[in-house]
Amino acid sequence: MTDQPSTFDLNKHTARLLMNEPFFAALSRRINKRKSSALPTAGVRVTDDGHFEMLYNPAFFEDLTDVQRAGVLKHEFYHLVFEHVTGRLPEAGMSKMWNIATDLAINSHLVGELPEQCCMPGQGPFADMELGKSAEFYFAALKKKAEDQDEQEGDGEGSGSGDPSDQMGDSFDDHSGWGEGSGTAQDIAKERLKDSVKKAAQEAQKANSWGSVSSSCRKDILERIASRVDWRKVLRYFIKTSQRSNRTRTVKRLNKRYPYIHAGSRVKRQARIAISIDQSGSVDDGMLAAFFSELNKLAELAEFTVIPFDTEVAEDHVHVWKRNEKRKWVRVRYGGTCFNAPTKFVNAGNFDGHIVLTDLMAPKPIASKCQRMWMTTKQYAERPYFQTNERIIAIDTQ
Repeated sequence: MTDQPSTFDLNKHTARLLMNEPFFAALSRRINKRKSSALPTAGVRVTDDGHFEMLYNPAFFEDLTDVQRAGVLKHEFYHLVFEHVTGRLPEAGMSKMWNIATDLAINSHLVGELPEQCCMPGQGPFADMELGKSAEFYFAALKKKAEDQDEQEGDGEGSGSGDPSDQMGDSFDDHSGWGEGSGTAQDIAKERLKDSVKKAAQEAQKANSWGSVSSSCRKDILERIASRVDWRKVLRYFIKTSQRSNRTRTVKRLNKRYPYIHAGSRVKRQARIAISIDQSGSVDDGMLAAFFSELNKLAELAEFTVIPFDTEVAEDHVHVWKRNEKRKWVRVRYGGTCFNAPTKFVNAGNFDGHIVLTDLMAPKPIASKCQRMWMTTKQYAERPYFQTNERIIAIDTQ
């Protein structure tokens, strides 16, 4: 490495490096990549607002070959795909061992594509471990190996000092941001990640190529995204990601910079959510009852405006929904369905999010100025009338 700061910009090279990797290229477009000299190599983490980002040291990447650069990118993305960043955390004192175990699991699929310092099953301290196993398998094997070493070096009671993985080298990338962030940020990140992986998988399927992703990894990925989605969690996630912050002054809180001189402040996160309800008969009472029952639990997060529509919005019946509202749902329009009507109404208002309850049996609407989500029954969610990148969620009324 030279003494001059590196000017290497990974964002300018990613498309070329992943040219033959449809799945990873699609996933890469959904992950922010940012330079940082604070870590020696690279790493992925969850930000405070529930997004993912990849941090990388430009000097580290500049010294790699193109094959190694692509390998490191895929290594970091595999950590996200296999939920190492948002999943289980190791027991106390075992962080280093768990980090190595996750790297061994990933690197099994990247033989010959990574820098020499990367740990690899079948090589160096891991020569007795076979390729292609899970992080949990390698963790158990590393733990047993460390315990056996302790027995040989100590008195047979496992009295070795420090982290038992000290003799096994280090993880080459940075895992320090794993498990950090508030519970809300982690929950939001999990939903965003699943959605991103699902869309990347769909692009790979459409291209009829997964690149270097092995059949076993492909199967694992498809099983993860095919698992049943809890629509209640998705609804909460949608509302939280729609919230905006409002800061107000209050004497009840201390101003940290000018205590006893200026009032402190309180930050309140709130959202205005539009709920458009298709007036066709397919939106039945059971679906509405399940939806509004869940909405009642989320009233502290947002203000909800109910918008009945068919080919037009029934403006006389638009109202702000109140917590514990017992209003009986009455059908007020009986025409066809046009999604442009509620979309125009919402676009003209000051809304942060738009939820549409419908059977999806109408042409694709105009673009929404705020994030939009479609909620329907399983029957219609599996075969929507139009294609969209917006989220479609099935409400389970069982």
